Amino acid sequence: MKNLLRRIRGAIGMGLTWGAAWFGVGFVPRWVFGIETDVPIPLVFGLLGLVAGATFSGVLALTEGRRTFEQMSLPRFAGWGAVGGLLLSGIFVAGAALRGGSVWAEFLLFGPALAAASAACAAGSLAVARWADRRQLPGSRGDPTESELLGRGD
Repeated sequence: MKNLLRRIRGAIGMGLTWGAAWFGVGFVPRWVFGIETDVPIPLVFGLLGLVAGATFSGVLALTEGRRTFEQMSLPRFAGWGAVGGLLLSGIFVAGAALRGGSVWAEFLLFGPALAAASAACAAGSLAVARWADRRQLPGSRGDPTESELLGRGD
């Protein structure tokens, strides 16, 4: 049960992190291209990022659940991110198909874009996780600290 709660917390954290990143990217169409819409694009991107991050976390837990970050390669991690993006695109297109429209055309429009964005976020997530893992204190992973080794521990 403790492991399941930890994975759920990780999926929520990954979704929130990706949502924040995609929210920031959502400002680009307005700032760079001057696009004005009725729909707040940053909020839409942020919501898609949240769902994409949680989907990627689920895919990663199912496929690479027992590996550490150091055991995973960056291209493989990005590949699983792309798979998560394609899965999200498929869910998005299936929902759009309920209102009518060409399913394959919409999938070919959204699939590569969401796969590329998810792969980039996955690669960035692994890079940040490896960086954070290297910067941890020596005693934070259950390793004996210097004070415990010298007999001064509590």
